[in-house]
Amino acid sequence: MENGKIFRTPRPHPPTRREILGGLGGASVLALSTGVPAMGLTNEQLHHYSARKVVELTQGRNVGLKLLIPNGCGDNIAPVIAHFVQETGVVVSVAETSVDDINTQISLDWMSGSGDYDVVLPATFGIPDLASSGALLPLDDYVARHEPAGFRQDILFGIGDLFDNRHYGFQTDGDAYVMFYNDRFLSDHDMQAQYQDKFGTALDIPLTWEELDRQIKWFDQPDKDIKGGLLFRTSGYVGWEWWVRFHAKGVWPLSMDLVPQIDRDAGIEALRDMINVTPHLAPEVAHLGLFENWERYSRGDIYCNIGWGGSQKFLNGPESPMRGAMQYGPTPGGFVDGKLLLVPYFNWGWNYAVSAKTAEPEVAYLFSLFAASPEMSTLSVRQQGGYFDPFRPEHYEDPEIQKIYSREFLDVHLESLQGAIPDLYLANQSQYLGALNLWLPRALAGDVTPDDALRRVAQMWNLITARSDPEKQKTRWHQLRQKYPANVRDRLHDVA
Repeated sequence: MENGKIFRTPRPHPPTRREILGGLGGASVLALSTGVPAMGLTNEQLHHYSARKVVELTQGRNVGLKLLIPNGCGDNIAPVIAHFVQETGVVVSVAETSVDDINTQISLDWMSGSGDYDVVLPATFGIPDLASSGALLPLDDYVARHEPAGFRQDILFGIGDLFDNRHYGFQTDGDAYVMFYNDRFLSDHDMQAQYQDKFGTALDIPLTWEELDRQIKWFDQPDKDIKGGLLFRTSGYVGWEWWVRFHAKGVWPLSMDLVPQIDRDAGIEALRDMINVTPHLAPEVAHLGLFENWERYSRGDIYCNIGWGGSQKFLNGPESPMRGAMQYGPTPGGFVDGKLLLVPYFNWGWNYAVSAKTAEPEVAYLFSLFAASPEMSTLSVRQQGGYFDPFRPEHYEDPEIQKIYSREFLDVHLESLQGAIPDLYLANQSQYLGALNLWLPRALAGDVTPDDALRRVAQMWNLITARSDPEKQKTRWHQLRQKYPANVRDRLHDVA
């Protein structure tokens, strides 16, 4: 495919089907014969069960699978494919495309009829659009047929796997936003004393956006070649920072009747705060993509950054100057009714999903189940060179994963993932967030006022809702509000 590459997983002497079928005990063999998970099948046996079902389904046929994956995730997926090939004999070919374009690529392939992938890995926030367009296959029949009880309950953030109460994917990447702080600056005794003298408070990991912005401005010291912050300010990413800042002010983005509330005081204040801190960020911040952001922060002259577990894998890698030189914190919150409100945010993630165009839907599903199983997903997250992050409890206890991420980071990441608010998982999600990412940069550049920018976004949101079956969209929004963590949901209010 254009901008992608295809490679085939080698098949060195795959085992015979007799050898494959002979390797498990009676419980999994029974599962094959009954067509449902055997009584007592555990999550730990799940990848073997999945492989053996594939062997049964492909008996006597030459079946292969084609995957579409995002750049940077090949290292995560390669060992999973190797194990799958070894256990099933099914050949898997892989195409890669840009992390920022994969959802669009899946949509274009679906609409044009040119794509023939069996398994795709969209960003989690793209599931609503892809599912509502028909590009993804609903998995509920296979879920009921093959998954042991409790399997999905152990996924620490599984909200994005469903749309309209149907299963469309398997979460394979725990992308909760986390803050990174340069320990060389944060622990400097002279800087600590100066900060205490100036502001009357200790220099420590900030828990509110107000405190973080103050620290960014204070650490912006050009005479010492120090910049206050990096963050993400490119057009595809900037809306995520505003989303957290806005929620931290205690307001729902939409009322129960889908009236936008983003252009009221809370939204305008959040955008003004972003504008005011922008001069104290690294000057190239508006042009840095994902990997460029990581490389820039790794130089060690910037106080803070925002990112995910993939950021930590890069920054804590063996060759990184920032390895062992960072402290971590949750995304900052705000005071609502006199009490601190933290709103961790799951804004990305990758999902194994089954293309609606596949000729082998059950085999594609079983490959995804195989990959998302506890043992295979642990192996996947364990890869230093890939950017899948922990999303199941056992990942956090794995010694290799602890070594790659550090125990300090994993503690913050786990707490953030468990308490994360969801993205705007509604039909036409890309249009809602696209409107934010269109107008926020214009306000940050001074081309329009914050009031005007958000007023225009609200107008666009009203048009998007009107084109989205408003009553159905309202039901989705009511359901999504209930999926916010209870401690956040109880603190947010409507103003419309």
